[in-house]
Amino acid sequence: MAGRPARERVTIEDVARRAGVSKATVSKAVNGRSDIAQDTRRRVLEAIEELGYRPTTGRWETPRIRSLVAVLDVLESPYMVNVLQGVLAAATGFHTNLIVRLAPDRAVRVTRAAARSWVAEQKEAGVVGIIGVTLAQPDAVLRAAEEHELPFVMVDPVDTQDSRIVSIGSTNWAGGRSATEHLLELGHRRIAWIGGPTGSEAARERFHGYRAALDSAGVDLDQALVRRDWFAVETGLTHGRELLALPLPPTAVVAGNDEIAVGVLAAARELGIPAPGQLSVVGFDDTPQATWVSPRLTSVHQPLIGMGRMAVETLLAMADGVQPASRHLQLATTLTVRDSTAPAPAGR
Repeated sequence: MAGRPARERVTIEDVARRAGVSKATVSKAVNGRSDIAQDTRRRVLEAIEELGYRPTTGRWETPRIRSLVAVLDVLESPYMVNVLQGVLAAATGFHTNLIVRLAPDRAVRVTRAAARSWVAEQKEAGVVGIIGVTLAQPDAVLRAAEEHELPFVMVDPVDTQDSRIVSIGSTNWAGGRSATEHLLELGHRRIAWIGGPTGSEAARERFHGYRAALDSAGVDLDQALVRRDWFAVETGLTHGRELLALPLPPTAVVAGNDEIAVGVLAAARELGIPAPGQLSVVGFDDTPQATWVSPRLTSVHQPLIGMGRMAVETLLAMADGVQPASRHLQLATTLTVRDSTAPAPAGR
């Protein structure tokens, strides 16, 4: 009696037909490539599972999961949490492992030998690229990553002199200008600026947008109303107290981020200055924190989650040998008007 015929081996052509794609696309899905759509990847993987396809020749790599590392200085700010949420969501969508690490000490970041050693450790751990989130003084690490042929993408660069850096950000200049124009339209002319550090490219661009709006309205920039410090609540509290104690205090403040704006509102409460009755405040970032304070904060919305997603997409494309069309990618900002801004007080 003849035995049952052996089951024919499932081929890559079978998988391609079942998923409705080309053999090359099946190969990309199997090998973890990032340059295919998520819906296409899902169809291919489902077809592989349904058909029981297992590559048996050396022409095809076995399925693998790539890893990337996100490096940051702190994780306590709402800004950082939102960017990281976007990084995590994109990494999950691309079936990529995400390793989150605190940045190496400053001594490592500014020393070439130490930076090379740190980058080598990341490569040995199997990562295909590095995302730095507002990582200060990254140039030695950037050069070391280039030497190890490890793609590096920076979100909102800080203290870098390397023009070759691939960066992800938002339209900070436009955001600073729209925030200031909003206050000018409300009749404010004595508008203060409390921004982030001069080493932050985003902080500089926001300030230039603020200044451009004043120039366009014919309002002279008063250097006595300009403050630069770190992106923190304490910055807004300290400089807010100083500005509001001036003989002729500002009637409005444009803050470099929401945390600074929250500090300014706290300073106003301390001094018994009603907001927005006597002081209007605009933040930047439009984090969830903007709706937790009273009054609810008018803020420039930047797509933080989208920036995190774009960082992952750009990094994985670079890992596949595809260079971005531009080294400096920006997502659009918009102004979200809430309760912390109102017309300038009468007589001011």
